[in-house]
Amino acid sequence: MKTKLFLPLIFFLIVQIPAQSQDDVNLFDYWKYYSDAENSMYKTSCSHAFDQLDNRKEAILQLQSKNDYLERQKIVKEKLLRIIGTLPEKTPLNAQVTGVIKKKDYRIEKVIYESMPGYYVTAALFLPKKRKGKAPAVIYVSGHTIEGFRSETYQHIIINLVKKGFVVLAFDPIGQGERLQYFDEKEGKSRFGPTTEHSYPGAQCYISGYSPTKYFIWDGIRSVDYLLTRKEVDPDRIGMTGRSGGGTQTAYTAAIDDRILAAAPECFITSMEYVLKSIGPQDAEQNLFHMISEGIDHADLLEVRAPKPTLMVTTTRDFFSIQGARETYSEVKNYYQALGAEDQINMVEDDDIHTSTKKNREAMYAFFQKYLNNPGSSDDLDVEIFKEQELWATETGQLATSLKSETIFTLNEKIVRSQLAKLKLLRAREDFDDRIISIGENAKQLSGFEYRKSFGNAIFSGRYVKKEYLLEKYLIPGGGDYMLPAALFIPVEKKKNEVILHLDERGMEHTVSKDSLLIQSMLKQGYSVLLFDVPGIGSLGPGYLRGDAYIDNTSFNQWFAGILTNKSIVGMRAEDIVRIVHFIETSIGEFETISALAIGATSSELLHAAVFEKNIQKVCLIKPFLSFADIALSSEYTPSYIPSTVAGAIDRYDLTDLMAAISPRKLLIINPLGSNGAPAKEDKKSCYLTYPKIVFSHKGVDGNFKHSVAENDHSTIEQVIQWLK
Repeated sequence: MKTKLFLPLIFFLIVQIPAQSQDDVNLFDYWKYYSDAENSMYKTSCSHAFDQLDNRKEAILQLQSKNDYLERQKIVKEKLLRIIGTLPEKTPLNAQVTGVIKKKDYRIEKVIYESMPGYYVTAALFLPKKRKGKAPAVIYVSGHTIEGFRSETYQHIIINLVKKGFVVLAFDPIGQGERLQYFDEKEGKSRFGPTTEHSYPGAQCYISGYSPTKYFIWDGIRSVDYLLTRKEVDPDRIGMTGRSGGGTQTAYTAAIDDRILAAAPECFITSMEYVLKSIGPQDAEQNLFHMISEGIDHADLLEVRAPKPTLMVTTTRDFFSIQGARETYSEVKNYYQALGAEDQINMVEDDDIHTSTKKNREAMYAFFQKYLNNPGSSDDLDVEIFKEQELWATETGQLATSLKSETIFTLNEKIVRSQLAKLKLLRAREDFDDRIISIGENAKQLSGFEYRKSFGNAIFSGRYVKKEYLLEKYLIPGGGDYMLPAALFIPVEKKKNEVILHLDERGMEHTVSKDSLLIQSMLKQGYSVLLFDVPGIGSLGPGYLRGDAYIDNTSFNQWFAGILTNKSIVGMRAEDIVRIVHFIETSIGEFETISALAIGATSSELLHAAVFEKNIQKVCLIKPFLSFADIALSSEYTPSYIPSTVAGAIDRYDLTDLMAAISPRKLLIINPLGSNGAPAKEDKKSCYLTYPKIVFSHKGVDGNFKHSVAENDHSTIEQVIQWLK
């Protein structure tokens, strides 16, 4: 009955507000000095990275003796193994040869083996016919092509190597060739390109607390295992190479697997400083979890191998910076020299783009001929190229339709379920009060949130006087070298001593131009409203970096930057929300109560901030997603949620825990969404909202936690106004 009586009142309030032109809440058209505001999020991530990389450079400069270098090598190897994550146990490869192609001077065996149970690797083994005893072998990994190693460029290199007497094992990285994870049978292709094939499920691995690099490395290790089952192969003469993404996989695998004697990563090795200053972090498997904050750079991937033979294959116009490659080579050469093996590290460069050149190919052939003891001509030969389907190891050309292979998603899904079981135990075992404290501590640590003693001074930027309200504009110092734009609406009549912080995932300019009914209704009720943007949102985004994992208008690459530095976007934005609260308390000072409302994915950031900042006394979330874990458990999720997740959180806390930690303050959730962006189903709401409900009940404030469905804007406004009372 109350709802029926209240609706006409709300409707009356809305329709009585006179039509008006859009309020001007833009600040950066005037403040030219801050006009690069849209890049604030990425540049702040980079500033953290540069500080961490400078610390690494200082550590390198401290190395003096051979023992110093060997000790660092040991430490780096231990770090790599830790941040890669626990590698699986070795299980039977169950290798099978599915077809044979015979040529005059070599033969090809089409092969499938299991890297893990049910996780199939498609490959081809190229065997030279003329061999004297056991032959040296080279593992070849393709770059980011849909065809995998079957593309003409990669076949050319592989067949040249086999004609020079090398056994060559070429295998498909997951997400390429016959291992597409999002294969659409009707369309006959993947829904995604190769980089997105890696980053879309890779983001789910990060949510679990590790990089999908682990699976790429493991495929390389198991490929070595397969070679060692072959009587044709000399186990002491194994090399590995690949270009672009194949260069990535070569560098990481060879850093971990000591059985790889000679490694030649092509068009990948540079330095993280120059990656960040140019193309930005690349797709998921190139970025180890907390890699930069742990003091790891590209040079470490090579130095950890010293004194094993290594060749950097580069081009001067590659999007992987040649300057970074040169500086890395200089450092690595010093490292090898300290170990008495200066001649074991080499670099070749050619003047070209991100491609394989004749000069570089011949240098790579010569490198393997020398260090795998297989002398001969290094001339690059014209060779016969096979049609893609001729090299299929499966009947259909796809594991998805032939063997129903495990994927990165299904492998990670098992890990997530195990983590959720651990989290459930934590909730059951810990006292409610102790649990709430640990939630806040875990959220700070994992998000990278920091309280800062210096908040700086806000800049007042003008006032508009309207009939119903005043509009004041401010620039508020953010957590990095940027200013937060804010617009404070103050009602003229019936003014209350309460201000509502309003954060919309679409930005404050959208709010005033397209979605202002809620603002007008709160003003009409006497509440002041502060609109503001945070990095990556509205006038502070999206920035110039899109990256190679730009999915549905969301840059995963910018999120990866935060993972590299252990400073999440969520942590950064939560800090800024706390700064907004500080601004209200110290610069405005006329409000007794501060409440906060978020619309969309940024509800995650507000939840974090409200747990950290107790002076936010009421919290309202409209159309929030409910859980990090739910995203990791969904084969199809909404990409725009990813920046608002915290990598590595879900075995320690999830959004439902933050909701519980808001108690006994008031929390209202309206129209929660599932991981796919659709309204959350009842089972999901029950799953993720039961725990906070229990905690609020334990605190004796059952009525302070509410979640509901609003059928339209008027219903939403009604519920928000009721929540404020």
